[in-house]
Amino acid sequence: MPASRADLMSYLEALNIEVTTTDHAPVFTVAESEDLHEKISGGHTKNLFVKDKKGRLFLVVALHDATIDLKKLHQVIGAQGRVSFGNADLLMETLGVAPGSVTPFSLINDRDAQRVTPIFDSAMMTHEVLNYHPLSNDATTSISADDLLVFTRSCGHEPQVLPVSEEARAC
Repeated sequence: MPASRADLMSYLEALNIEVTTTDHAPVFTVAESEDLHEKISGGHTKNLFVKDKKGRLFLVVALHDATIDLKKLHQVIGAQGRVSFGNADLLMETLGVAPGSVTPFSLINDRDAQRVTPIFDSAMMTHEVLNYHPLSNDATTSISADDLLVFTRSCGHEPQVLPVSEEARAC
C-alpha cells in the first residue's frame, strides 16, 4: 500500500524537516497550477517519470518553466538510448502515485525496491524553497532545497543534480 499524505508528513517530521502545505483544488498540469505561483512562494516545479530502452526508471524534476529536450535528455542523465514516459500503471507500481501527482516525495514509496533514479535539475536546486505535491495533486508542500536532498537520501536514493534544462546548461 503506497504511503498517504499523512504518512509522508509523519516521515518528514521524524526527519526534523519543516514543510508547509497549502490545500487547493486539484491541478493536473503545470498550466493549471499557474495561479498558485502567486499564492505560494518558492520555485514551482514539474516532474517527468521516464524510462530508457533497458527499462531503467528516472524521476526528472525541474522548474515548471524549464525547457527540457527529451531527445537529448538521455545523454545528460546517463540513460541507455532515448527516454520515453512511463505509463500510469508503472508509475503507480513504482512510486505509488497517479499521473498529475508525480513528485519527488513519491520516492517514499520506492525505499525498498530502489527502482527509480532521482534527477534534480541544477537550476531548480538554486532556489531556497521548492514546491511539490504531497503525493496528491490537491495540495502543494514547500520544502527547502537542502531538506529535499535530506529527504531523498533518507529514502535510500542518491539524487543526481544535473543540468537537465536548457536554462541550467546556459549558466
